[in-house]
Amino acid sequence: MTPESADAIEALIQRCLQGDQAAWELIVRQYWRKVFNVAYKFVGKHDEAEDLAQDIFLKIFKSLDTFDRRANFQTWLISISRNLCIDHYRSVRKERETIDRDVDANELSPQSRDPGPVAALEQQDRVQLLKEAMAALPETLRTAVLMRDIQELSYQEIADRLRLPEGTVKSRINRGRTELARQIKKLRGDDYSPGPLKRTGADR
Repeated sequence: MTPESADAIEALIQRCLQGDQAAWELIVRQYWRKVFNVAYKFVGKHDEAEDLAQDIFLKIFKSLDTFDRRANFQTWLISISRNLCIDHYRSVRKERETIDRDVDANELSPQSRDPGPVAALEQQDRVQLLKEAMAALPETLRTAVLMRDIQELSYQEIADRLRLPEGTVKSRINRGRTELARQIKKLRGDDYSPGPLKRTGADR
C-alpha cells in the first residue's frame, strides 16, 4: 500500500503510532524527495540537505500524533519541513555571528577542557588558522564543533539547543573534529601532522 489517499495515510500513521517500522519506511520513501528538496533550497549542498532531511523526518515521526487528520498530510509535512529549515537557518546565522566574538587566543589555549585538534596549533597563528579551517567545514559540523570545543557546552546542552538526539550530536562533533584537523593540516602545509584528536570518555 502506498500513501496515495487520505485513508491510506491514516492507516500508515496508525501503524506508525503502533510501532510499525515498515509503515514509517513507506512514508519516508514516499516523501523523501519533497523534504529533501525543501532542505536543499535552504542549505544548497547535497550532503547537508541529506543530514537536514534526516533530522526533519525524525521530528516528523515524533510529531505524528499531533497531525490533524482533517488536514492534508503532505501540506502538513512540508510546513513542518520549512519551519525546521528556518530554525536551522537562524541557528547557523547566529553561529556565524558568534565565531569572531567567541574565538580568541585564551579560549583556544592548550589548557582548554576539550580542545580537539585546536590545541595542536601554535599560539601566534592559532586564531586565524582556526577561523579559516572552521569556515571550510559543512555548517552542521561547524556548528557542533563550535558549541562543543569553543563554547564548551555539554553534549546534552548542544542536543537541546539543536533539538537533536545526543548520539547525532556526538557523531557530528567527531566528524567535525576530523575534518577540522584535515583542514588545519591543509592550511599549514603537508609537513604538518596533527596528533591524535583528544576524546572524552563520552565520545567513545
